[in-house]
Amino acid sequence: MFIHKINDDLALKLIELKDSNRVFELTDTSRNYLREWLPWLDTTTKLEDTIGFINMCLKGFSENRSINTVILFKGNIVGVAGFNNINWSNKTAQIGYWLGEEYQGYGIMTRVAEALTEYAFKELALNKVEIRVAVGNKKSRSIPERLGFINEGCIRQAEWLYDHYVDHVVYGILSEEWSNK
Repeated sequence: MFIHKINDDLALKLIELKDSNRVFELTDTSRNYLREWLPWLDTTTKLEDTIGFINMCLKGFSENRSINTVILFKGNIVGVAGFNNINWSNKTAQIGYWLGEEYQGYGIMTRVAEALTEYAFKELALNKVEIRVAVGNKKSRSIPERLGFINEGCIRQAEWLYDHYVDHVVYGILSEEWSNK
């Protein structure tokens, strides 16, 4: 079982099927809030959809392609974060994350992204970590900016968001830049 303690209140735990009820509940109660920037809310409408997502996460973990975790804040699941994609050939990983609406504003996601970045470099020996964020998602963009990631550019129309495309800013940081912070 993968558990990564960040501090006394915050930890990351490999997502498991037993987490499905809570992850779906959190998704459902934050649906309108999350829908502004996440494209999968309309296809996650019942518990079985979350179970399918978790099975996909576990398959990616077993194939060493991804690591998806639940965020534990004071022992409660408050969101999901992890490496959506690990490219071992190029020694890169992409971080993805979301947090339930009521847990916003406590600095949780900044600490989570920092811990994942540290883990990527120290434990996985990767060379680069990326975070891709919709251009207009200022809250999410502030996370890599706060952590010293470099704005590497914009991917035009990178994601279909229900009825329109959004551009993504690509933020990246190299292992040597992280260790020199």
